[in-house]
Amino acid sequence: MHVISKAIETLSGYQPTKHMSISQYIATNVPSLKEFCKPSTKLHQGSSVLQTLSKLMVSLQKYEFKLNHEEWIKTVKPRLGLDISKRALAAINSTLDDIKSLYKARKDVRAALNSLLEDDGILVIPTTPDFPLKTSLKRKMSPEFEDCLHILLSLSGLSGCCQVAIPFGKHDGFPISLSFIAAHGADKFLLDTVLDMHSSLQEQISIASNLTPAADFDGDMDASELLKEKGNAAFKGKQWNKAVNFYTEAIKLNDLNATYYCNRAAAYLELGCFQQAEADCNQAIIRDKKNVKAYLRRGTAREMLLYYKEAAQDFRHALVLEPQNKAARDAEKRLKKLMS
Repeated sequence: MHVISKAIETLSGYQPTKHMSISQYIATNVPSLKEFCKPSTKLHQGSSVLQTLSKLMVSLQKYEFKLNHEEWIKTVKPRLGLDISKRALAAINSTLDDIKSLYKARKDVRAALNSLLEDDGILVIPTTPDFPLKTSLKRKMSPEFEDCLHILLSLSGLSGCCQVAIPFGKHDGFPISLSFIAAHGADKFLLDTVLDMHSSLQEQISIASNLTPAADFDGDMDASELLKEKGNAAFKGKQWNKAVNFYTEAIKLNDLNATYYCNRAAAYLELGCFQQAEADCNQAIIRDKKNVKAYLRRGTAREMLLYYKEAAQDFRHALVLEPQNKAARDAEKRLKKLMS
């Protein structure tokens, strides 16, 4: 998603990206899905929502295949490949108790996504929820993996929204891509947007690849952690503004990580931006009440803002968490003299 944000910055007429939980949105705006969930399952659980959509999509496909092709299959008895023959037979033998409820759920999902995307919105998602199969593998796709693929495909597959997958090459033999989804009937808008963005996206992919030497990149490290490491490197190089920018990008991807806020606070302190540093430490402490560095840095920011009493409280709190911390002890002594 960092690549998407950077690509948009180079183009005119685009709004900044917004991060959201599509599962939470659907759970809130499509209450008719509840009747298709297991009684023990909470609809607001992210995987539960998408798995329910996937189940409904497959059920609807089977029903419509049976409706349109059952007579032809039974009359002509066409010669089909083994996999296709199994699917066709499963569809023809399938039964649905309440098709009206299924079509209502589809209508509600489409309405919810159309309301979200309107005429000029695009939802960007991973094309697959996990690593796809390596392109060099000859073995067939397992049923479990195919079920996994349906989870994200069901967003457009059930709602009828249009979707385009944009390939970004390979990483360790795995094909990498993102999918763009637009509202039902907005096919031309989606294709025009992809054509407009494609060169910028490829350029940002190239830049990101060049900024990430193989020796420094851990395949398990997610994008936000990578940005944090780049921020740390900039901080060590005394490039404070650059460090702030990297930490900010990391926060955009994951705003639950206290370390990102705490590290950005350190960069703000070096820049003399004490109010911003205090605000970031507040956020870090909300997320991790035992973050000693956050109390130390907030204490430093408050001391520089002449909030001596509040600064002293922060340094004392740091000492409670870490009694041997010399920086906190020295700061507490210094503030006692200033307040006496």
